[in-house]
Amino acid sequence: MAETAQVNTAEAASSAAPSAAATLDAEMTKYKSAADIVHNVLKQLVDAAVEGANIHQLCIAGDEALEKGTGAVFNNKVKGVKVTKGIAFPTCISVNNAVSHFSPLPSDPLADATLKNGDVVKIQLGAHIDGYAAVQTETLVVGATAENPATGRQADVVKAAWHAAEIAMRHVKVGNKNWAVTEAVAKTVAEWNCKPVEGMLSCQHTKNAIDGKKRVILNPTTEQRSGHETITFAEGEVYGIDILVSSGEDGKARQEESRTSVYQRVGDVTYQLKMKTSRAVFSDVQKKAGSFPFTLRVLEEEKRARMGVQEAVVHGLLRPYDVVYTPPGTLVAAFMFTIALLPAGPSLITHPPVWYKPEKVKSDKELQDEELKELVTKPLRESKKKNKKKAGEAEAAN
Repeated sequence: MAETAQVNTAEAASSAAPSAAATLDAEMTKYKSAADIVHNVLKQLVDAAVEGANIHQLCIAGDEALEKGTGAVFNNKVKGVKVTKGIAFPTCISVNNAVSHFSPLPSDPLADATLKNGDVVKIQLGAHIDGYAAVQTETLVVGATAENPATGRQADVVKAAWHAAEIAMRHVKVGNKNWAVTEAVAKTVAEWNCKPVEGMLSCQHTKNAIDGKKRVILNPTTEQRSGHETITFAEGEVYGIDILVSSGEDGKARQEESRTSVYQRVGDVTYQLKMKTSRAVFSDVQKKAGSFPFTLRVLEEEKRARMGVQEAVVHGLLRPYDVVYTPPGTLVAAFMFTIALLPAGPSLITHPPVWYKPEKVKSDKELQDEELKELVTKPLRESKKKNKKKAGEAEAAN
């Protein structure tokens, strides 16, 4: 009887606990829901990114749409607890040689900046459901259409970035090293006389984190390369792969006049803030953004917010997302995607770009490397028939 009772207890525990497959399915549903919201917001922003559009207002509209989208889903409590959800990366709109993270506040000198025809515009944003985040960036050229396509260096840098993204996603697979992505991106963009932006990082995503310790670096300096850890992509992991490409000669970028407005709480650092304003602002940040990046726009008073974050940044509680620029006259294009390494193979979580179509960018350069040309035509996942054939060939060889 005791033995029977033990077996029944084990069976009951087993049936009560969700299987690994069920847990993975639930997580992917949340990732995909977040990606759907991101896609819908990107569509709105792409449509609105026309000549004369104010960048500050576009950023506000993007964040409001993200909040509205996440607010409309997963509203039933789970075991009596509300599902957390919201912005995983605030809307940033970076133009021409601005690399990323440009999301101005009303008082910023560039808050009145507007888009012009021919501008190369990067739109980045992210949403999360229960901490499972989808973050995406895409690039457009203002005013370019299939009938009036972008040409010259605008076309070169956008095509280089998109092809590099397609090549990169085919290298993010179980068993591959991060350096395979680094090298493939550099090799790809060279076909358009472009360079990856120096030192840019792509990170593993986990629940409530988009800055995991397993990372990919682009165009590293000698010092960055020696200090960057070699990692192997593994089944069950999720990555946000950020491909940033410059039309410049070396891909170097630096800070200029733009004021930082995007920050993120650093989870593994503790410090007792001294200033009352700093403590109040930091508490507000934790409530409104949790562990995800946020813009100072979410805080009620801008002057107080800027003052409050300073002490937290100095002591490592907050990480700034600085706005950096490549040299004047150069252009930067970017495509970021979120990808999951599932048991059945790699799966894109985020959607394909809204704006990008080959006919909108006409370059006199094309991908020439035969290995890369073949790779870009392959699906992310090998078919089951091919896998069975390979397994059969291996068995026959043994």
